[in-house]
Amino acid sequence: MNKKYYNDAFIGNSNITASFSKYGELLRLYYPNPDYRQYSDFFHIGLKINDSNIIYLHNDINNSYKQYYTENTNILNTEIENMYFMLDIKQTDCVMIDKDILIKKYTFKNKNSIDLNINLLVHSKVISSFNNMAGGIISNDALIQYSHNFTCAILSKQPLLSHQLNNVERTIQSGKIYDKDYIAMSSESAISYDLGTLKPGEETEFDLIMYMSYDETEIDKIKEIDIHYLRNINIEKELQKVENYWKDFLVKHNTLNITPDGTEFKNKLIKVYNRSILFIPLLINDRTGGIAASIEVDEDRDKCGRYSYCWPRDAIQIYSIYDYLGFDKYTELFYEVFLKKTQSKNGMWEQRFYTDGRLAPCWGYQIDETAAVVWGAYEHFKTIRKRTGRKDKRFLKTNIEMLERAMHFIENYTAYILGDENQKDKTRIKLEKNYIYNDKDEIYKNNSYDLWEENEGVHLYSLSAIYAAYDSMIKIYDEMRNEFIEKIRAIAEMQAKYRDTLVKLKEYILNNLVDKQKNIFKRNLNDNQTDISVMGTVYPFEVFEADDKIIRNTVEDINLTIKTYQCGYLRYQNDGYIGGQNPWIISTAWMGKYYYKIKDKVLRQECLEYIVNSANEHGLLAEQTNIDKNENWVIGLAWSHAMFISMLIDEYYK
Repeated sequence: MNKKYYNDAFIGNSNITASFSKYGELLRLYYPNPDYRQYSDFFHIGLKINDSNIIYLHNDINNSYKQYYTENTNILNTEIENMYFMLDIKQTDCVMIDKDILIKKYTFKNKNSIDLNINLLVHSKVISSFNNMAGGIISNDALIQYSHNFTCAILSKQPLLSHQLNNVERTIQSGKIYDKDYIAMSSESAISYDLGTLKPGEETEFDLIMYMSYDETEIDKIKEIDIHYLRNINIEKELQKVENYWKDFLVKHNTLNITPDGTEFKNKLIKVYNRSILFIPLLINDRTGGIAASIEVDEDRDKCGRYSYCWPRDAIQIYSIYDYLGFDKYTELFYEVFLKKTQSKNGMWEQRFYTDGRLAPCWGYQIDETAAVVWGAYEHFKTIRKRTGRKDKRFLKTNIEMLERAMHFIENYTAYILGDENQKDKTRIKLEKNYIYNDKDEIYKNNSYDLWEENEGVHLYSLSAIYAAYDSMIKIYDEMRNEFIEKIRAIAEMQAKYRDTLVKLKEYILNNLVDKQKNIFKRNLNDNQTDISVMGTVYPFEVFEADDKIIRNTVEDINLTIKTYQCGYLRYQNDGYIGGQNPWIISTAWMGKYYYKIKDKVLRQECLEYIVNSANEHGLLAEQTNIDKNENWVIGLAWSHAMFISMLIDEYYK
């Protein structure tokens, strides 16, 4: 697998998600889910012009680049100017809406004073994501790359000039490929097309399509039936369908209706807002509602633990915000399919999953993942009622048993943390640091990881999520009282118990997670490092009011400790992740949310401006930026986009 740490742009449909570099190179091709599997090791397009060696469109010293989306769509355009041959190329990439086909359209214009004879070469290496045993076959002037249960057919309306299925790396640099074989066991193959001679001032077009098929499609079907259909696709018509679809999608979900005011900042803010709406569906699994944190950037895990998974907590935070933009059908799918499929028998959720609901690699459990589910269920119900006026209790009724199982696990954890209520000393019972559990029902006796998945212990953010879960379940029972008349007494007793627990949790926090000397919140029981996650007590979990003295003191400490000179915020002191000392979009938006609550418009605007100005040229937000905002890590982080949208909801949602 080639190491490629930066995605700059994305296209896709409900089954395909593809990422590109800022030079137009296809980096990753996910199918049939946005996180699994990824098939492209590399996909290089090159030209042989006159007697030259191959000139790669996406990596040549003589090329200059300009990239942009067709306005309000997921159609990506890359303009390439080759200054040596004075050849202008426009590459347009999109994925069809109703077929699993990636379209690559090229326009070439000769701005030279001499004729240019052009051959186009495609050099593709596929990976199967499980054993890398992929092969290639030439059939009906198409290159079909395949493995056990997937195929990718690459073809054009034009006939092939030549192909090479074996040892491509030996000849590709010359721009001349040839192979007598029609089938091979190599995962790396190449094809070429003769685009003819382009005279000075002339233009020509060339269309290339990639057709993906998974599981049930036999390769003979691809060979004998689909190639004819694919070769006769009306590219212009399909491009127009894609454009119409995404423009309609944006209109449907543009509930904030932010209008320009003539300033450059507002224009860029609207660009980030629109891209936030268009990008998120490319991360969602339409069959389960699972949402990937981002498109992968580090398959080999040599910089991080990978990103292309679904964390229940992250997804719930994202959906609780995107509900305001009309994404509620995805939220309900997530609860009714993904969460029900992934809940453990003891009521908890593991750390992360693939978007199809299969368990992903993990390294511990996080109690806030489970607590967030209960909190998020009531947030969804409340938001949809506010947005639509709908009083239907179906969502709560459908999920009540799942939520009660989650609460059972949370109750066990809470009781273990708080200790026996009959004890005189109501401070914590220390978790058993070396506790080894054989019975998963007792996992709550183990330390939970924090929000950042780095420290084990008892954490303020986690306790805030638990507090919100109890509070939300009380309110859910209020809503469901008439639905369960036969259980009304038991429900009332449970609500009373939960109200009592809320009081104890708040007491516990004030007794154990406050630095008494500074009168500020501590992030956990073990250290006093400043951490932005303590703001979870205010947003989203509302354990304390924004203007409480202890919150104001905590914010002052945050500003003295982890605020950068550019007004972005780190996650915590001495954060060494990916080089360290980099502001995070989530952290900065978190503070922006706080400033909105205390009506400090100046500092809120500082946070908003930092976020907007950190976006890349397409309006995509990263996980973090370096301090000067000129380098990003994980471009297209769903939670970053959600937190940005949340700041806009404060101001624009009516």
